[in-house]
Amino acid sequence: MKVQTYSNHIRFYPWHHFVYYPVLTIFLVASIYFAFHTDDHLIWSFISVGFVFLFCLAFMLRQHYALILQNRIVCLELRYRYFTLTGKRLEEFEYKLSKDQIFALRFAPDEELLPLIEDALKNNLSGDAIKKAIVHWKADYNRV
Repeated sequence: MKVQTYSNHIRFYPWHHFVYYPVLTIFLVASIYFAFHTDDHLIWSFISVGFVFLFCLAFMLRQHYALILQNRIVCLELRYRYFTLTGKRLEEFEYKLSKDQIFALRFAPDEELLPLIEDALKNNLSGDAIKKAIVHWKADYNRV
């Protein structure tokens, strides 16, 4: 594997960056051109709107993928913190916690984490209730 440096740290997904977007751009430009230079203005306008929609959809999917990945990382972080604090694996009972509870627990500092996990399991606290129970908030400034 090539050593990463400043000059080569940017990565591209070729099918997305060099095929999908350029082809979509060409189709969009062509449909706009035909909307103004043919007698079928209405149909080409609808086609243009469809291509704009595809652009927006692709952009929104990128954001969605980032959020899914961040959710996965939050779960892994909580597993690691739990293992560090207890020497035991969170996976043994993680299935009893909802995603909402797990995402709320990330704001708890280490001193409050274990009692909050026990309380969440025992009393089925909502994510919002867990957040309100945190005394010393551990901020997450890196969330998208």
